Amino acid sequence: MISKSRDALSTAVSPRLYSINRPPSLTAFKKLCSEETLTEQYPLSAAVESNVPIYDLLNFDSNDPATATSLQDEWHHILLSGPGVFVLRHMYFDTAPLEKANSIFQKIIDAERSSSSKGDHFAHHGKNDRIWNSFSKHGLQDPVSFVDYYSNHWLALVSEAWLGPGYRVTSQVNIVRPGGDAQTAHRDYHLGFQTTEECARYPKAMHIASQFLTLQGAVAHSDMPDGTGSTRLLPFSQRFEEGFMAYRLPEFNEYFLSKYVSLPLKMGDGIFFNPALFHAAGSNQSLDIIRKANLMQISSAFGKTMETIDSLILIEQCWNTLKQKYDSEGLSYGVKAFVSAVADGYPFPTNLDRRSPAPGGLAPETQQQTVLRALQENWDKQHVLNILHRIVEDSEA
Repeated sequence: MISKSRDALSTAVSPRLYSINRPPSLTAFKKLCSEETLTEQYPLSAAVESNVPIYDLLNFDSNDPATATSLQDEWHHILLSGPGVFVLRHMYFDTAPLEKANSIFQKIIDAERSSSSKGDHFAHHGKNDRIWNSFSKHGLQDPVSFVDYYSNHWLALVSEAWLGPGYRVTSQVNIVRPGGDAQTAHRDYHLGFQTTEECARYPKAMHIASQFLTLQGAVAHSDMPDGTGSTRLLPFSQRFEEGFMAYRLPEFNEYFLSKYVSLPLKMGDGIFFNPALFHAAGSNQSLDIIRKANLMQISSAFGKTMETIDSLILIEQCWNTLKQKYDSEGLSYGVKAFVSAVADGYPFPTNLDRRSPAPGGLAPETQQQTVLRALQENWDKQHVLNILHRIVEDSEA
């Protein structure tokens, strides 16, 4: 067989992966984020503020199919090709469901406050309150209020505008008290919850595809005037293809901090954005306003496998053979290939109350990581299975 050098082979086809050794172009990023949103591009919007289209939903009938389709067309364009974010004024024009939900959320927070083990994403755990899976907890705590809250037609329309049918809603309450710190700038789930090194393992096309699997949003459960830390946004940044490789770099963070915009919200307003948009919750610099939001992460129906694999029984059956292979070969490509094929390599969906990210971390340990650690630390078979069963049990609602 005739072998060729990497240089000779790489001239014919461009690399499928981004390299952590070739930083993304800040100049190109700045140029992209310097674009402007024109009001005439989105004729149904009431205004454009700081490049963000604002829609007053009191002007529309969500039950009119023609109106709904026209709005969805504009929202989809904004998320895909435009500034990447829009605001829906009066998404909940009747705030009674939000008031009721706030009382329920406070009961949940009071019951959970004794726990000090919770981690958070892109922020320090401290004086603020987070309710993981507020969607399920709300429904279990007060079904009547839950049905009222999630019967909102606007939520359905905005979800379908980006994801199509079959989406799944998840939500997490975030309450930030005066003095609460800002998050670091980031992109979101899926690739936004991977390290730079992990992101570099995914083909470039998946960096683009990731944004189509999720819609990020929030409903304001309190007024959020200037100074309370409404979400910081960098319009058009979702269109930067190397963004998942870039957002952790200091120079990109500095640019974000110098150029982000933040819009005040009223209780009942909604804000929705492409998960690839550079964004961060702001710091609450007020003296007496508690900022309350129900954060929504809405997922595409295509984010699940067609068949369910019982990884645990396969690992149980194969452990002795796998251990012998590891003892013979070490952490070879063959060992890692088998573990990748059999064990679950993704930590979500999970129960973040029981499987919280470690302080400063982004995600719980996966089955694959557990199995590889077990091989390297010479766990016995029963210990491996106990830990894996615990992962499954702790991931349940």
